[in-house]
Amino acid sequence: MVFKRLVNAALRPLRKATVDPFARLKLEKLKLIDFACTELGVKSFADLGGVWNVDGGYTFYALDKHMIDRAFLVDTDFNEAVSQRRMQYPQLQIIQGNFGDERVAQQIGHVGAVFFFDTLLHQVKPDWDNVLEMYALRADCFIIYNQQFVNAVHTVRLLDLGEAEYFKNVPHRPSEEPYVALFQKLDEINPQHQRPWRDVHNIWQWGIVDADLERKMRQLGFAQRYYKNCGRFGNLPNFEDHAFIFQRTEQHS
Repeated sequence: MVFKRLVNAALRPLRKATVDPFARLKLEKLKLIDFACTELGVKSFADLGGVWNVDGGYTFYALDKHMIDRAFLVDTDFNEAVSQRRMQYPQLQIIQGNFGDERVAQQIGHVGAVFFFDTLLHQVKPDWDNVLEMYALRADCFIIYNQQFVNAVHTVRLLDLGEAEYFKNVPHRPSEEPYVALFQKLDEINPQHQRPWRDVHNIWQWGIVDADLERKMRQLGFAQRYYKNCGRFGNLPNFEDHAFIFQRTEQHS
């Protein structure tokens, strides 16, 4: 027993040193980044809404694993973990704001790729398709991992389904924040975002179907380079995780 404790004590620093800092990230999203950087030559990117629940993990993965010249991490809320870690990357710029704001997009300028990881379905005013338009002249590739609606022909605004159907189609209960009394305060102003509750990105907004997303990207001059159905999202029968990469088919001017 004494010998075993001594061995474990000796190995403890080594075990800590070999812990994968990206182990909690979703493998399919990492594959998207790897494909874009190695196969499509992406060397700059903007990770849009990439802080919540992952502490900027996909930004830091791309910076650690690939030769990235410029990067932007954009979100409305940052934490100490991100603020400390970003100091290791001189090519990374932090932008605090809503990436659907034209002023935020202007700060980014032109990049090789934009990441939309679990964020596109939340975008309203501008809506998800208008956000794609906003970044179409600012990015050569769109890297999208989104919960896609699979039980409809066309995209739906989930709030339009009514309260009962809405909560059948989102991974939250009416008793959870920020969903408490949501349908009773849709037209009240959210104090953080200074817009009606119905138009805040903190709640699920859209059931986007693949056909509408793919059609929009074709209209914007992008071709699909990667696609994978990653399976059902949680226990929601009408949503699946789908992974996409779209690349510009004509040179940026």
